[in-house]
Formats: sequence, C-alpha cells, structure tokens
Amino acid sequence: MQLTCLAIDDEPLALDIMRAYISKIPFLQLIQTCSSALEAMTILQRQPVDLLFLDIEMPEITGVQFVQSLSHRPAIIFTTAYPQYALDGFTLDAVDYLLKPIPFDRFFKAVNKVYERAQLQPNPMPVSQPAQPPADSEDFIFVKADYKTLRVNLKDILFIEGLKDYVIIHTTTRKIITLLSMNKIIEKLPEQEFARVHRSYIVSLAHIDSIEKGRIRIKEQEVPIGDSYKESFMRWVESKNI
Repeated sequence: MQLTCLAIDDEPLALDIMRAYISKIPFLQLIQTCSSALEAMTILQRQPVDLLFLDIEMPEITGVQFVQSLSHRPAIIFTTAYPQYALDGFTLDAVDYLLKPIPFDRFFKAVNKVYERAQLQPNPMPVSQPAQPPADSEDFIFVKADYKTLRVNLKDILFIEGLKDYVIIHTTTRKIITLLSMNKIIEKLPEQEFARVHRSYIVSLAHIDSIEKGRIRIKEQEVPIGDSYKESFMRWVESKNI
C-alpha cells in the first residue's frame, strides 16, 4: 500500500528536508510541495491525497485555519517550530505533531502511525464527489472546495473575504476557501441580501450587528467599509433607519 502525500511549508529548507525524508519511506509518494495553504488548496481540488505534512505558522492562512476549512480531511501531521500549538494540533485530530528541527526517527514514527491506521481502514480517505450542476434557487449556492462541490446556504454566510484569486466564505459554522474572484461570486448572490462594502469584502446584510467608524461588526469580526463603496452602502443603511 502506498500513501500519497503533500508537504506544505513556507520555508524552502524545511521543504527540502521533507522531500529527503519522504524519499526514504517506500510507502510514501510525494505528489508535490507547496509554500502556502492557498497553493495546496489548488492542488487538492485537482487531486486528493492521503496525508498532509503541514506547517502551522504561514502567511495569509495558517495551517490550523487551512485544516479547519477542509470538510473532509486526509491524515494530518503538523510540522512546526512552535510547541504552543500542540493543543490546536490534537484538537484537530492530527495524527502527530513534529517539532522542528525534526529528527528522522521521529518522522518515521509519525508516518508509521498513518500507515498502520490506513491498513486497519481499507478506504479511510475521502473520495472526491462528482460536481453537481448549479441550481437556480436563491437560497443556496454551490462552490468548489476541498476537491468537492459544496452546497452553501445563503442564510449561513456571514461575510466573504477576498484574497488574491481566492475567496474565504465565512459562515456560521466554518470557513470555506474556494478559487473564485470577488466579481464572480457577487454575481451569484442576491443583491437584496448581500452588499460589497470593500474591494476585499462582501457582507450579508441580515448578519450585520452594528456599524461604527467606517467598520461593520458581524459577530466577533470587524469588516472595513471602503471609500468607493461607502456612499451606496450608507444609502441602504439610511433606508432602514427609523
């Protein structure tokens, strides 16, 4: 049995070490190495893997945030220089947590755990699902994430955050990272329920808790109001004033 794997780390030297270690293990097949979680998401949408070697401290999206965004997770081995994240790792049901610099014998012990679990469960890894056709209903959308097509109920969306070629859909229960532009996703959302308030943010009007000093409060998050969007948004606010 061979296990496919992906190594994600923003440090080139750390990736070099992972390549060398993985090449010594007969049952591991390295699909690719990535310098960011966003790059890894693109790969996973094309090809699921059995195991992720994942750094925690990375720019834009941390390893913990990345794992939390996956609706179906492969086996996870965290690799980090920071012992304070150990609790997060085990809370997310990681197989192991390796502290840098990682000795080879410790690496070997961790991957053996994954291999033994895979032998006990013949089909433990998620299987990608066929894409479903988009629906014309106004109460949900479909987005591609975690190499699946996911249904997202509009009433559950708090706000949407743009990040280069990706968007992060913040819902009441999770974050979904998908390869989309802000312009593309705003076209699919009903304008009476959602408003673009910043170059990088779309908000659910129903979930706005308060507005103060150019910022929108939604749950525990603050979303900035961009200058070019402020006039139209404040017109909507005025229309709701009593």
